[in-house]
Amino acid sequence: MSDPRVVLVTGGTRGIGAAIATAFLGVGYEVVVCGRREPEDLPTVDGRAAGFVAADLREPEAALVAVEAALASHGRIDLLVNNAGGTAPGPAAEMSARSAAAVVNLNLLAPFYVAQRANLAMQEQDEGGAIINIGSSSEARPAPGTALYAAAKSGLLGLTRALAVEWGPKVRVNQVTPGPVKTPGSARHYGGEEALAAAASVIPAGRMARPEDVAAACLLLAAADARYVSGAELRVDGGGEVPAWLTAIQSLGD
Repeated sequence: MSDPRVVLVTGGTRGIGAAIATAFLGVGYEVVVCGRREPEDLPTVDGRAAGFVAADLREPEAALVAVEAALASHGRIDLLVNNAGGTAPGPAAEMSARSAAAVVNLNLLAPFYVAQRANLAMQEQDEGGAIINIGSSSEARPAPGTALYAAAKSGLLGLTRALAVEWGPKVRVNQVTPGPVKTPGSARHYGGEEALAAAASVIPAGRMARPEDVAAACLLLAAADARYVSGAELRVDGGGEVPAWLTAIQSLGD
């Protein structure tokens, strides 16, 4: 029997990252998650818990720490899921240089640094490896208050495609791009349950994504049947959203 495959999930202690970690535990992977602080409860399936390494990926050195911890624990790394990211909304005109750098570091440079170290290990493995970057629909549908986040996520897609060319054939690099995802903090972000329902109503699928939907897409891209898929973007957005112009026209009849 072959040894279990090993995945590192950045930002894997809560929300989408925890769902991804749980999904891979469920199919038999050894899972390592990283975050700034260890949570009270780590992702667990049938008594098997994810390993944890403390790493603030806004610092380039932390990327090395995270990958080295996975290698030290399991001797290999078969899959990296670059999930850590996010931003605090704010007007672009008022953003400080320090805040701007932090957004770009976390959402674009950190995934690169972690992928860079993981690639070195994967290139030495007989079966190579795979990298999945978690993007955002903001890359193509920016909203006020998230200018640099949108720019960084747009850059991440370009990076995904470029690394797929440069690191193949041993390492496949793909991206999962979620639309709005409903998490415990979503109602607060959108301004309440009524606002959350209104936002979900313009999605053709009739609801926001769940973290498990994003995790399922990662499982799909990591599967052996996807061995020829690289440089691809898999959008998990329920069909996008109803065009604003159509919504505006329909509102005329209300």
